[in-house]
Amino acid sequence: MKLILTQQVSGLGEPGDVIEVRDGYGRNYLVPRGFAIKWTRGAEKEIDSIKKARSAREIATVEHAKEVAGRLQALRVTLRTRTGSNGRLFGAVTAADIAEAVKAADGPDLDRRRIEIGNPIKTVGTHRVSVRLHTDVNATIDVNVVED
Repeated sequence: MKLILTQQVSGLGEPGDVIEVRDGYGRNYLVPRGFAIKWTRGAEKEIDSIKKARSAREIATVEHAKEVAGRLQALRVTLRTRTGSNGRLFGAVTAADIAEAVKAADGPDLDRRRIEIGNPIKTVGTHRVSVRLHTDVNATIDVNVVED
């Protein structure tokens, strides 16, 4: 099955890339989750708009990515959230919550899709989160989750 990626998918490619995958993977996973659209001649014209939007959002060079990574690692990110009596959260901390907390701590704008949370954050304390800034550059942030 031939698809056009609309979001970055690890191991497959970047938005705007035309890929060939097995029918079941494309039909049951990539297309329903909005990671890809079916390739047609009409959809091929959308590739330019997808790539333009990606270039406007993306960190262009490795040097810029390393600079942003340095700024991120120097940040102290604190996230206030509601908790129960035993220190467990009501729900979990999401990538969007972390992106907002980084911005509130005078950090750079981060795309929530680039933030990778290993295990769901459901407790109070300090947690490590990885951020994919560029294909060659990753940064880690220590997020301190405190009771509100």
